Amino acid sequence: MTEVRVVQPDETVALRQRVLRPHQTIDELRAQGDGRPGIGVYDDGTLLACASVRDEPMPGDPRPGDWRLRGMATAPDHRGRGYGAAALTAALDYARAHGAERVWCNARTPAKGFYERYGFATTGDEFHIEGAGPHYVMWRQV
Repeated sequence: MTEVRVVQPDETVALRQRVLRPHQTIDELRAQGDGRPGIGVYDDGTLLACASVRDEPMPGDPRPGDWRLRGMATAPDHRGRGYGAAALTAALDYARAHGAERVWCNARTPAKGFYERYGFATTGDEFHIEGAGPHYVMWRQV
């Protein structure tokens, strides 16, 4: 049975490390975190996807009500089954409920199509994040 809930960062750090930052240790990821809750998607008690959101202005075009989506990760062997979509939807709902008007993210280039399917648009050119590869800034109204 799938369960989507608000979780503490320590509950998602291992998945985020494995999927997003395998070159970093879990302790390094913890040190970079902001300690805010996120979203966890579980199936039969196993974390399969996660995301977090926080109030943060969008670079280049800051507005009141900007929130940033971060740490979107889905276990590679469970992609394409709706777990990532569930995490994204819950994160957008959480942001909206806490005052967000627009959500933005640094989307990895291979995930660009995923975000476009959920109403995100790109702004600016592709750019590179050291250790994480090519990205686009993407956004959508909530």
